[in-house]
Amino acid sequence: MASIKLNKVQQSAVEAINGPVLIFAGAGSGKTRVLTHKISYLIDSGNYKPENILAVTFTNKAAKEMKTRVQKLLKMKKLEMDISTFHSICARLLRSEIHHLGYSNTFAIYDVEDQRALIKIVLNNLTISKDTLTANAARSQISYFKNKMITPDTVQQKARTKLDRMIGKVYQAYQTALKENNAADFDDLLILPLELFKHHPEILKKYQKKWKYILVDEYQDTNRPQFLFVSQLAEAHHQICVVGDDDQSIYSWRGADIKNILGFKKKFSGCSTFTLEKNYRSTQQILSAATAVVEKNKDRKPKTMESANGAGDKIGLFETMDEMEEADAIVSALEKEINLNKRTFQDFAVLYRTNAQSRALEDSFRRQGIPYTIVGGIRFYERAEVKNLLAYLKFIVNMKDTVSLRRIINFPPRGIGLKTVDKCVAYAEKVKKELFEILPEGTEVGVRGKQCESLTKFHDTIQKYNDLLKKVNAGELARSLVDEMNVLNYYKNLNTPEDNERYNNVLELLNSIDAFLERKPEGDIREFIEEVALLTDIDNWNDETNSVTLMTLHSAKGLEFPVIFITGLEDGLLPFYNAFNDQKEMEEERRLFYVGLTRAIEKVYLLYARNRRKMGLDYAVGLASRFLKEIPVKYLENISFNSALMRKVTTSNRGKKTKVKVTRSITLFDDFMVGDYVKHAIFGIGKIMALSGSGENQRVGVVFKDGLKKKLIVKYANLKKVDTPAVT
Repeated sequence: MASIKLNKVQQSAVEAINGPVLIFAGAGSGKTRVLTHKISYLIDSGNYKPENILAVTFTNKAAKEMKTRVQKLLKMKKLEMDISTFHSICARLLRSEIHHLGYSNTFAIYDVEDQRALIKIVLNNLTISKDTLTANAARSQISYFKNKMITPDTVQQKARTKLDRMIGKVYQAYQTALKENNAADFDDLLILPLELFKHHPEILKKYQKKWKYILVDEYQDTNRPQFLFVSQLAEAHHQICVVGDDDQSIYSWRGADIKNILGFKKKFSGCSTFTLEKNYRSTQQILSAATAVVEKNKDRKPKTMESANGAGDKIGLFETMDEMEEADAIVSALEKEINLNKRTFQDFAVLYRTNAQSRALEDSFRRQGIPYTIVGGIRFYERAEVKNLLAYLKFIVNMKDTVSLRRIINFPPRGIGLKTVDKCVAYAEKVKKELFEILPEGTEVGVRGKQCESLTKFHDTIQKYNDLLKKVNAGELARSLVDEMNVLNYYKNLNTPEDNERYNNVLELLNSIDAFLERKPEGDIREFIEEVALLTDIDNWNDETNSVTLMTLHSAKGLEFPVIFITGLEDGLLPFYNAFNDQKEMEEERRLFYVGLTRAIEKVYLLYARNRRKMGLDYAVGLASRFLKEIPVKYLENISFNSALMRKVTTSNRGKKTKVKVTRSITLFDDFMVGDYVKHAIFGIGKIMALSGSGENQRVGVVFKDGLKKKLIVKYANLKKVDTPAVT
């Protein structure tokens, strides 16, 4: 058997394979190690074949890491086993079985933007104005209902207000429209398998027989559909192992239910329970501070986390004037960490409660020339030009997908306006045909001339590529389509910097299809589209890039960094204001803070601002987060910081708005010349190769050691002239 290096509790959890198993895995306690060794043990012991084991988790990144580790333990180059995310495994199941529910197996998976587009059509058909109900609000409400497994009928039956009844109608019409488009949204991927199991018990038995042992990672994050999915699969044999940490349950807003892990023993009686309390990630100071906060929660499994890495440093605490000084304090601490501890940019992560907080951080980082990566920004596959081409591919696979059809019918522009599309929709409904089918019938629709020709040509081209789906590979089909539709020339002829970037993004999408085929030589367009649809922000994040990572606390879960900064620690921000009168929400905010603290390996810095800009120049007075008061002072080190910013605070006549005028206290600047050697606090010694302007507005281009090139604003960069090019 593969060598196993585990502590006693981990070893016992791995070898417990008879009956249900519950593993409470504290932060950094090696849960992935336990899961992967358990899978290896199940196979190596001869008890289970790989194809009879199902392991599910929440991100593609985690699933890939798990599979790689298992292959290494088993010394196998290929592993025929289902290790996947909930959404991916359900999508795969539906590809085989969804025809039992009246869908085609070529169904489309709608992302958030697709959902909004379809809901807009539904709202229009129901003559509901966006002033009454927006598509985004309707989408969020429908997603909430689905996560709680509340049907449209139930919503309408329990409706008490006019708005409730309206949302019920929209929900029902949206579900009907999805099926008409042969499409499923992300929530449906979890719900439709349960419908199959309910109405076709033979299908449930089929998969119970297939998956004889089930493992679930991050079990505290499961919602009701996910809980029912794994529970029903395990009902026949009770061979299920779940791993999670109730102290890291932070997704109730998307349906996660902490009761799933805390109540597991009731669902599966006689289960073996193990608690992993040895932490292999963080220092004891960090763990003790984090535990002191989270143990204030009532709904939790008690744990005493012990670090394997020694006591470590105290947690740094900054009090700053506002969010701009907060950002400068982070840069200052970052500079010291790099100089004193020889760290690189990728060693740092800055965490915040809301995405809006990144603005001040980005401004400060840009001024100082510090490279950064934002996790959760506009993803590559969400860019308009990329989605346009993906919509072509989606429609070629599934010609009932009218959302994709509407997106591409006039891209690139071919003279088919919205009025023409509306005429086509009305005619299709009248003659009870699919929208795509009536496109060549322009005369009957009431369209003449070039528009009629464009509709017919568009129809024939799409039909041609649909016929080619099984005759050419995905890469050939996509490249031929881009060429025939003149997509690249369209962006090339516009010839603006933005369109040049769009041109390159289309090429990059084609490259990504080639890369997909290298991984899956037999893969087709449908599989590529499905893979893209199920990607998450974390899956797109490249942790090998040498840059500081900026992300929300929610996005940081499951990751680790040598140094963590947590910003915005004020009441109303962390904890969020809507948790003040709700114990459950306050406990989740506390768990969120716990997650942030325990991402750190060596050092944590906590920051809060006495004032924070809310809208424009309006500031709100901030009070230090109550969570800071829950950390014993012996774990904290107050750090004084004064930035180069000076502020004059003024109050309006009515006393309702506080305005702050910001200036720089530094007024003396060196005028640099090309050829000067300069020293930067982070990048070290460099040579000025280009410059423009003078005084505080001077900008310089500097080449530092290892060929690193940076454009810096003298006003902010704090460059110092040096007489020698020697590196210090």
